[in-house]
Amino acid sequence: MAWIKVIQEEEATGRLKDLYEKYAEPSGKVDNILKIHSLNVKSLKGHFDLYAHLMRGRSDLSRTQREMIAVVASAANHCQY
Repeated sequence: MAWIKVIQEEEATGRLKDLYEKYAEPSGKVDNILKIHSLNVKSLKGHFDLYAHLMRGRSDLSRTQREMIAVVASAANHCQY
């Protein structure tokens, strides 16, 4: 959990609300890794765009391989993601 002030989904307005709705999980919740950018909407969009490119953009690695790398990195960092 981040110790950074974040704007929760129900408090979001304007462009932040639009991005939260776009990036929300089926449950309606936005991942904390994205919410840490809530005070800087431009960085939120940039973070998501970079993530999407790394995970789904053209690469010699398969989607499965990329997910496996993410799991190993998260485990090594004791991260819940």
